[in-house]
Amino acid sequence: MPRLRLIAPAVPVLALALTACVPNSPTASSSATGGGALTVSSTADACTLSATSAPSGTLTFTVTNDGSQTTEFYLLAADGLRIVAEVENIGPGLSRDLVAQVAPGSYLTACKPGMVGDGIRASFTVTDSGTPVGPTGDVAAQLTAAEASYVAYVKDQVGSLITGTKAFAAAYTAGDDTTARSLYASTRVHWERVEPVAESFGDLDPLLDLREADLEAGQTWTGWHLIEKDLWQPTPAANGGVAYTPLTAEQRTTAANDLVAHTQELLDRVNAPGFTVAAFAISNGAKELLDEVATGKVTGEEEAWSHTDLWDFAANVDGAKVAYEVLADVVKEKDPQLASTLDTRFAALATQLAAYGSIESGFVTYDTLTPDQVRALAADVDALAEPLSTLTATVTSA
Repeated sequence: MPRLRLIAPAVPVLALALTACVPNSPTASSSATGGGALTVSSTADACTLSATSAPSGTLTFTVTNDGSQTTEFYLLAADGLRIVAEVENIGPGLSRDLVAQVAPGSYLTACKPGMVGDGIRASFTVTDSGTPVGPTGDVAAQLTAAEASYVAYVKDQVGSLITGTKAFAAAYTAGDDTTARSLYASTRVHWERVEPVAESFGDLDPLLDLREADLEAGQTWTGWHLIEKDLWQPTPAANGGVAYTPLTAEQRTTAANDLVAHTQELLDRVNAPGFTVAAFAISNGAKELLDEVATGKVTGEEEAWSHTDLWDFAANVDGAKVAYEVLADVVKEKDPQLASTLDTRFAALATQLAAYGSIESGFVTYDTLTPDQVRALAADVDALAEPLSTLTATVTSA
């Protein structure tokens, strides 16, 4: 898969609105011990941490889903909007680690059982450990360069996204469905490559990329998948047993204009002064992209009507590989075996995908794959996700 130029300055951790949340009441010790190691138990109505504070530095939250619904865990800034770090798609009975480098200050923690609606929040304090947060010396210089390179990549991708979105929206508004369909998947790849950054602006992600199946009661549906359904109109059997009602010309114009406006807002935010992505967020993002593949693309749920999931699949892998590559010098220095394993498994997955096409030439539609072919792709995703899950710990280690 082609690589775009990687140059330039540093990703903040941006916005997700989790409001009117159920208060959390941790009952364990008030301060973390063991070098920033904390545990989190998420259930349907509680988000219980082993401590309500920890010393600054590298924190590891081991999040266990003790409930019956898939859950997520967030560390939020004190304003409750900006995401410092997150871990998603934790199935019932499973545990996942969230590793983040955190400076002294006031924060909020939040569990989100069911991954819909409001979160379960509590205050969390990071005290001053007296030592610098993050790497120092040569490694610090390498990570600063990696952050700059990755931000340049994000800006480049979002720049391509707005250009493609405007062309797509113009064709759709004009009723040129053939052209709009031809532009749909190839434009969305730019979103999929940097999806964790876009998701960190929590208010923009649902406006642009929400699937119909994830709509909450009373929520207005906007974004790519609203238009996707209108371009690949489902049969009654695929539409809950009722005939699909096409959008009117006025509704098409509104949907297209909203798509362009929200994408422009994303462009403005990633080009705002001071926009940066910390090294740990880059490495966490690489794993998030593989999780996106495993939970949405491999299942065929993401592109329910167009069946263009392989474009999304390839773009997620592409973005994960870029995130790893900007950090590769540090990884090779700290853990050469991990670097070798990641190189091998990225290559194996790329070979699998190439059997079905490419982003440039097009892929077969996902509904034409056999169950065995889907299982083979899923196996390679799992094989890559396992070592990729250790990337953040490697990058942030002393």
